[in-house]
Amino acid sequence: MRGKTAEDLSLLELLDPVAEAAGYEIVRLRLMGGRETRRLQIMAERASDGTMLVEDCTALSRAISQVMDAADPISGEYTLEVSSPGIDRPLTRLKDFETFEGFEARLELDRLAEGRKRFKGELAGIEGDNVALNLEGEDETALLPFAWIIDAKLVLTDELMKRGAEARAARLAEEAPETNDQDTDEEDVIP
Repeated sequence: MRGKTAEDLSLLELLDPVAEAAGYEIVRLRLMGGRETRRLQIMAERASDGTMLVEDCTALSRAISQVMDAADPISGEYTLEVSSPGIDRPLTRLKDFETFEGFEARLELDRLAEGRKRFKGELAGIEGDNVALNLEGEDETALLPFAWIIDAKLVLTDELMKRGAEARAARLAEEAPETNDQDTDEEDVIP
């Protein structure tokens, strides 16, 4: 799911080590467009805490650009976009379903399971290589093989928005410089 086409998967093989060396994980990679102008879209996050700031996007973009320029794996022109997965992010790795346990998600399978391909429910973690999903109106938790999932995304809910706001507030509090009104340099005093 991190890549859809053979070309996407080949690019992931090339770029995963670059991202890891820079301290990031590629969540999803898509090479889109026709022959003339293509777009290489990479969603990534910090390996340490799952965040992705503008500065991180710039740093990863530079690291990827160096390797792409040297290897030249894409014929023709393309534009590189590096971004955060966003709050209603795609779920592309088995660990994502565990990380976001308790949040609502939509999943699409490549085959029928219980008479359907699309599911919506609360993530209930993982069991082996299966994604556990609590479906509305069902007593038992559904287990869906991760290998069958072709698309999965968090649903934008109040709970998810609250988690995002809390994470942002915590990050801003960490980044805020500590000030001490007692310590002022001569240069800081206005006569």
